[in-house]
Amino acid sequence: MPAAALDTVYIAEAPEGISFALRPAGLSARSYAYLIDLLIRAAVLIVSGTILASMSRFGSGIYLILLFGLEWLYPVVFELLPGAATPGKRALGLRVVMDSGLPVTPAASLVRNLLRSADFLPAGYALGLLLLMLRPDFKRLGDLAAGTLVVHATHAHLDGPLPEAEPEPPTRALTLQQQAAIVAWAGRAARLTPERLDELATLAAPEVSAAPATPRTSDTARLMSVAQWLVGRR
Repeated sequence: MPAAALDTVYIAEAPEGISFALRPAGLSARSYAYLIDLLIRAAVLIVSGTILASMSRFGSGIYLILLFGLEWLYPVVFELLPGAATPGKRALGLRVVMDSGLPVTPAASLVRNLLRSADFLPAGYALGLLLLMLRPDFKRLGDLAAGTLVVHATHAHLDGPLPEAEPEPPTRALTLQQQAAIVAWAGRAARLTPERLDELATLAAPEVSAAPATPRTSDTARLMSVAQWLVGRR
């Protein structure tokens, strides 16, 4: 059962072997963040252009340097600051991290931003938008090359305590993504309708157990038992 079937959760594993869940930022959030940054850069250029216009050729030279810096260094500088995000991303609660969940490195930040020119091809960031829509982790070409990820600043977490159930191990080996999706499903049980809860459990059942559910044990009850086992209640 892919994690994307229940939630957009990305499992990062730190060098110490610790795994934790991140929520990749999708097309909508990243588009709004880009528009905010675009407006900020445009405002800076308009104000500085008005001031530098009176300085003749010297002012034109300064303006071109400023234009270069805003286009290529603006995102890099902000991504290397403690917030790891441009003002636009910060306003949307986003940040840039490495695939491992660690802070982004200078080299990775440079690579992901220099490749924005490739993401722009053939026009209007068409390639970048296509990759964002096709990949479950919402990576564009620059993120793939740099090994980075744009995520929501808060880690994924459960919405509430898991409903009571007798812990039961899965009968098949589960990936980290599948485990995270099952626990996330169980944590949302309190705010999902019974019908939706059962629907998701039925989709997940073939990936969790080779045996079909019996009349006495529903897919929902069995998956809830697996969730209890996954969180360590054994």
